[in-house]
Amino acid sequence: MGSLPTPTSNGDRHQFCQNVVVMRHGDRIDNFEPLWATTAERPWDPPLVDAGKVRAFCSGRKLRTHLGFPIHRVFVSPFLRCIQTASEVVSALCAIDDDPNDMTSDKVKIDPSKLKTTPGPISDLFELLLLILQVSVEYGLCEMLNREAIRPGMEPKDGDFGFNISELEAMLPAGTLDQTVERVYQELPRWEETVIGARARYEKVIKALGDKFPSENLLLVTHGEGVEVAVSAFLKDTTVYKVEYCAYSHSRRPIFLGQDQSFTAGEFEALIHYGQSGISYGPSSA
Repeated sequence: MGSLPTPTSNGDRHQFCQNVVVMRHGDRIDNFEPLWATTAERPWDPPLVDAGKVRAFCSGRKLRTHLGFPIHRVFVSPFLRCIQTASEVVSALCAIDDDPNDMTSDKVKIDPSKLKTTPGPISDLFELLLLILQVSVEYGLCEMLNREAIRPGMEPKDGDFGFNISELEAMLPAGTLDQTVERVYQELPRWEETVIGARARYEKVIKALGDKFPSENLLLVTHGEGVEVAVSAFLKDTTVYKVEYCAYSHSRRPIFLGQDQSFTAGEFEALIHYGQSGISYGPSSA
């Protein structure tokens, strides 16, 4: 998976780049089996279809070979389709043998401890830099909790989305779970949040997670609107028209580290190429 970017020195400060990848989940079952929701116990929380798991695993393989930098930490929405997507992606990132015949994580052996630190100023300043790819659930990455995203009549009648976090965490690849991270959002947003409010939430959590782990590259597994925000918030005067399943954005910013372990950060810049990452976008209308 590579190593951290080589830092550059400037007096008592060192600079390197932090990368944040924001990915949409894979193919959800209710878009392929319209009657699924009529008998589902949790119609607001559809799982992936098998093809969605394949897409997610292959997307993880693509990240591993094409990004040019390692992913150190993953954050994921508590919705089942995102947990399943993260599980497949992380398995592909940590696979011991990259067998092209493997299309899902079912038979894949993983080693989440393959990452190594780079000796030098970064290691000196951040002695606890991750040696293991770790995954945490983040409420702030959840679906928009409104009728724009949750189909009419599918929301829980009592407003309780009923996420069993322990059960969801058990679905993540063995050895990758990190339960020590304090969540940016300690609970789900209230139903029914506005679209503007949800978009502000996504932008806030992307920046907050970046600031919480400035020495690490992050992967955030979320929903289509979250990916839209990751583009439009960091690519000036841009409107996103479509986000395909497992489409992802890539943003980067400079981090300046001081000898006292303090840091300052530059602005995120979205680095995406039209049509190459499953995101269609264009200039905002005047």
